[in-house]
Amino acid sequence: MFQESPIYDRLIAERGDVPAQTRREAERVNRELEYVMRPLRSSASFAPADRQAAPGAGWQRTALLPGSLPH
Repeated sequence: MFQESPIYDRLIAERGDVPAQTRREAERVNRELEYVMRPLRSSASFAPADRQAAPGAGWQRTALLPGSLPH
């Protein structure tokens, strides 16, 4: 797909494969976030039917227009 690039090969030899390291780190962070967020997703299914919150309720706040105050 790509032609040989001696400059890139030399940079990898000198500095390491930064794109591959970055990709691995991003995948690790993604796995951790999925693990941390999993309990929040499943806890809503255990709430009684009459106690389930409406979509969007909870920790999220609604946006206010500039200059408007909540009532």
